[in-house]
Amino acid sequence: MMSARNSRLYRTLKYFYLKFIRLKGSPKVLAGGTAIGVLVGLSPTVPLHTPLILVLTVLTKTSSVAAILVSLVVFNPVTIFPIYYCSIAIGNLVTPYKVNYATLEIIRTLHSEGLGLTGLLHELASLGFETLVVLVVGGFIFSLPFAVLSYYCSLSYFHNSKALPKKRG
Repeated sequence: MMSARNSRLYRTLKYFYLKFIRLKGSPKVLAGGTAIGVLVGLSPTVPLHTPLILVLTVLTKTSSVAAILVSLVVFNPVTIFPIYYCSIAIGNLVTPYKVNYATLEIIRTLHSEGLGLTGLLHELASLGFETLVVLVVGGFIFSLPFAVLSYYCSLSYFHNSKALPKKRG
């Protein structure tokens, strides 16, 4: 038997799944939006996710709705710290800057305080240029393979789902 918390999680996941499979548009447009949602959702650019998604989807003429929906599923309270951890680890490897993992605790505190967009942007900027470079570069490198993979997987999915005959009830 499911607990109330598991039941709520199940309903939420099912809701997002149903929204996703009911999206309208060409498979390429929907797959492009999905890839952008994964790319941005797996990056540590939290206060800027929606504006980044909107800019990228307008520039690439892909689905903003698919991108935002996927981003919300990918970036959530369960995945936030693994995303930041991987971004720091990769950013430390590929940039000349080094960020210690105590920064992760600072970021956790910032997210739990509910500062709002401007407060969070201000606090993240106060971490310093080097920290932001490590997070953004590491996050981009971390999320890029997942975005490419999600493009091809969702393209296949949307091609197949558009080819299926519709049931009439």
